[in-house]
Amino acid sequence: MRSICVMRSLLAAAAAATAPTALRACAFPSRPPLLSLPFRRGRAARNMLGAARSVSAAVQSRAGGGAATEVRVAHSGEIHVIVGPMFAGKTTALLRRVQAEAGNGRSVALIKSDKDNRYGLDSVVTHDGTKMACWALSELSSFHDKLGIEAYNKVDVIGIDEAQFFDDLYDFCCKAADRDGKIVVVAGLDGDYKRKKFGSVLDIVPLADSVTKLTARCELCGRRAFFTLRKTQETKTELIGGADVYMPVCRQHYMDGQIVIEATRIVLDLDRSTVTEKALK
Repeated sequence: MRSICVMRSLLAAAAAATAPTALRACAFPSRPPLLSLPFRRGRAARNMLGAARSVSAAVQSRAGGGAATEVRVAHSGEIHVIVGPMFAGKTTALLRRVQAEAGNGRSVALIKSDKDNRYGLDSVVTHDGTKMACWALSELSSFHDKLGIEAYNKVDVIGIDEAQFFDDLYDFCCKAADRDGKIVVVAGLDGDYKRKKFGSVLDIVPLADSVTKLTARCELCGRRAFFTLRKTQETKTELIGGADVYMPVCRQHYMDGQIVIEATRIVLDLDRSTVTEKALK
């Protein structure tokens, strides 16, 4: 019993002696380790960024880039996509954007497909007659060589009209914006007359900084038109034409128009069959 009492007294004395220390520790807690993590991360991020810059500089040096290349890399590129049906004002919006960039002191270049020769090959022309000089190309990849390296390096903004006709649109936009720091403005049809994907325009949407969907006015009722109705019986996807071949329509009149077109096709087929039968007789 005596030994137990002695042990209890020693424990009580020890507890009393350590209590102030424990209280002081609670009143003035040390800084939690997590608070220092952002600073360590910040240093790590800075180190990684410095390493990335060193690698980038080494790559540019090997490629013979020089000062002009370093300036381009310092400015991030952009991709802006303008889509919509025929007669929605896509080309007008493209020209306004490109001209605004030129007004801000940037060097601009305009490209269109050489398949579109409705108003000549040397200009991009809107339906109301506004025009701007351009390069008419079959492939976007040829633009760099045709313009020349020095002239290409000076270009800040590249506008692309009728973009649905360029098979290499995705690769060109990637290189121009991501590698060369260009502002690329793309205008084209997102869908064909069957409301199917047209060309590579939709493929670059994941690359884009902005996507603008324009609408026209339905020729049959005046409501907003989202689709393009082909008036002719031609079935190939790429058919260059204007108001003589296409018209913008709303959803209701697109569906009605398809019914009318299909009925017309059936009637024409019956007429041809009748004519053939009479000729054989």
